[in-house]
Amino acid sequence: MDGRKRADIKPGAHVRIVLKRDQRTGVLTEGVVAKLLTKSRQHPHGIKVRLEDGQVGRVKEILA
Repeated sequence: MDGRKRADIKPGAHVRIVLKRDQRTGVLTEGVVAKLLTKSRQHPHGIKVRLEDGQVGRVKEILA
């Protein structure tokens, strides 16, 4: 599942995000969502989140 809909992502969810510095290369970082930062219901580039380790990026994949 991709991360474009805010309703699909909850704090505690295991996700893969792309960090701002990795947008050109597309390198994904795995982690657990601590907080949702995007307020809109959806975003074409992925919902922006903060992971539990403090990293911020846009969700590209939601893991089971």
